[in-house]
Amino acid sequence: MPTFKVTLAYDGTDYVGWQRQANGLSIQAVIEHGLRELDGRDVAVAGAGRTDAGVHALGQVAAFTLHRTLSAESVARALNARLPDAIRVVSAEEAPAQFHPRFCTSTKTYRYRIWTGEVISPFEHRYAWHLRDALDVGAMSAAARLVEGRHDFAAFQATGSDVATTVRHILVSRISECGSRIADCGFGGDSAVHDPSAISPQSGLLVYEVTGDGFLRHMVRTLVGTLVEIGRGRQPVEWIGRLLLMGDRTLAGPTAPAAGLFLVRVEYASALAAGS
Repeated sequence: MPTFKVTLAYDGTDYVGWQRQANGLSIQAVIEHGLRELDGRDVAVAGAGRTDAGVHALGQVAAFTLHRTLSAESVARALNARLPDAIRVVSAEEAPAQFHPRFCTSTKTYRYRIWTGEVISPFEHRYAWHLRDALDVGAMSAAARLVEGRHDFAAFQATGSDVATTVRHILVSRISECGSRIADCGFGGDSAVHDPSAISPQSGLLVYEVTGDGFLRHMVRTLVGTLVEIGRGRQPVEWIGRLLLMGDRTLAGPTAPAAGLFLVRVEYASALAAGS
């Protein structure tokens, strides 16, 4: 029975998240429904990241095993024909039977988009946190760099989380100021509807990108909420370093809205990711 590794992109706005839920429609459940039609049996799908309700993906990775003998290209084509437009298989390949998209991960990269200015484009409100007040991007950038390295991120996890350790290694933590060129820092492509100056000359986009060996629940969104507090001038740059040392979630910034968050990329050791 072949095992397949697929890369997925999806708009998470109307879903309860990646993981199956009793109280709503999940990305995982929709994909498993499509595979049931394709394989004629229930197919369990494992994902690299349990994105929350309203969170999007450009590069989520999933894996499953089929009874039918199909090429990876046929799997991608057949599954896309059974999925809603909000969920797409970007690529597919065969993988070793022992491959697990979550436990074999080397690094993950997340991107968070913040729209600043009085008016947000109607083409952006589902995919960014709209903040009308001006932000000190220099201070936010300096604070973001303090996150890099191996730290205890207990102050940035969702309350009530149950994990073996809250220590994570962050390789990259940076803020990009995109100005009126959303295509440079957003989804890619060059379209007039993604030009904030067409809505308001004072509008602009900030993108926070972070790469690490793992993330706690709500960790990226809490980091963004904390960086925004610094950008608003309510806290100094050094505050984020103190939070890392204190490990108290109640002292950190708010959890940023889900709409601005994207799982961008999942990396694996090549021997685990493919059948080589």
